[in-house]
Amino acid sequence: MKKLTSYLFLLTSSFFLFSCGAEQAFTSWPCRFIYDNSIHLDQTLATATNPASTGIFCKITETTRGGSKYLVFENNQGLSSTQIETAAELRNNLRLGLNNGIIVGFQNFGSFTAYDIQCINCVEKENNYSSPNYRLTMDQKGTGIATCSKCGRQYDLNNGGLITNGEQGDKSLQPYRNAQTSGPQGITTVLSE
Repeated sequence: MKKLTSYLFLLTSSFFLFSCGAEQAFTSWPCRFIYDNSIHLDQTLATATNPASTGIFCKITETTRGGSKYLVFENNQGLSSTQIETAAELRNNLRLGLNNGIIVGFQNFGSFTAYDIQCINCVEKENNYSSPNYRLTMDQKGTGIATCSKCGRQYDLNNGGLITNGEQGDKSLQPYRNAQTSGPQGITTVLSE
């Protein structure tokens, strides 16, 4: 019983220690993504918007082919798909982060989150906000680790974007303030404001 009491005290103390710390820093980088998956039933996006599937993240980018715009979905389990944008989606003035890409998913502790696909440290170091190309690539083993293609820094998507491999003074990824989903066949929204 004494061990259980000690364990519960430690767990509760840790909770208050982390919850009373500094407030979460959110990115101010531009993003406007509103997507109704009940129309497309995209399975790749659905894997990352299912609250029962924590640790699965989906990279979302946009491409143009033959004059039409498409959304490209790739998750950290190796699944990928492409969906043509509807007229309603085109009217929503889609903007995928700083340079055409966001990552969404439920963290291991259950909260839905969204990050920009650009490495915050490289963008700030190079002072390149107009056309950055410091993309994060997600591992395909489902660990939730994203690696910068330029500097090699690694970020833990499951743990608030904390750096797992980098230099002292590096910043963690900053999530978008307004990231919500109503589930795998619902609406997913990521807004910078």
